[in-house]
Amino acid sequence: MAEADSVVVIGLGRFGQSLALELMAAGTEVLGIDMDEELVQALNTQLTQVVRADSTKEEALRQLAVDEFDRVVVAIGNDISASILTCSVLLGMKIPVIWAKAVDDRHGVILEQLGVHHVIYPEKDMGRKVAHLVRGAALDYIEVEPGYAMVKASPPARLCGVPLGQTGLRKEFGVTVAAFKKPGADWHNADADTVLGPEDRILIVGPTRMAEGFAQLR
Repeated sequence: MAEADSVVVIGLGRFGQSLALELMAAGTEVLGIDMDEELVQALNTQLTQVVRADSTKEEALRQLAVDEFDRVVVAIGNDISASILTCSVLLGMKIPVIWAKAVDDRHGVILEQLGVHHVIYPEKDMGRKVAHLVRGAALDYIEVEPGYAMVKASPPARLCGVPLGQTGLRKEFGVTVAAFKKPGADWHNADADTVLGPEDRILIVGPTRMAEGFAQLR
């Protein structure tokens, strides 16, 4: 399994399971590892391979050839000690890229101090995203970096029926319309000649506050 497009996912709770199934749907082979026999059995036909094993034991991981993979995701969330020990073992095995889920800031700091390459905070990130959706008119929200975001919204009336290049959008609001979608059609890149309609959807890119403020215009 340890080929270019394959990933190990350790911890098959809600987050790990969702991640593993999404990877499979995208064509990436997944070796799933968990201590819970019921979870392993439930995913037996849905992942490329799924195994019950103790990920804190280096011998167990080597027997599964985890050391031959380039990417491993540690999605353990209900046992911080197991998460930290697993990451320590993987780092000792010289895995090139390790992603690890942190359940809180303290957990994340420890993972970063260990040397984990990418620490992710699913609950915190989702909470932040929902907060942005609740407070404004955005239909969807992706924070590219702290302070910079991509926002999906409906176009304000002042943008409709006029080529984007004539609106002075970037100069006045500090944002860019990167893409647009007509009803029933696919997304397309926007350019200076793009003319929007009131039923269209747009992707606005720019500083978070400016993008959110623009999404609230009518």
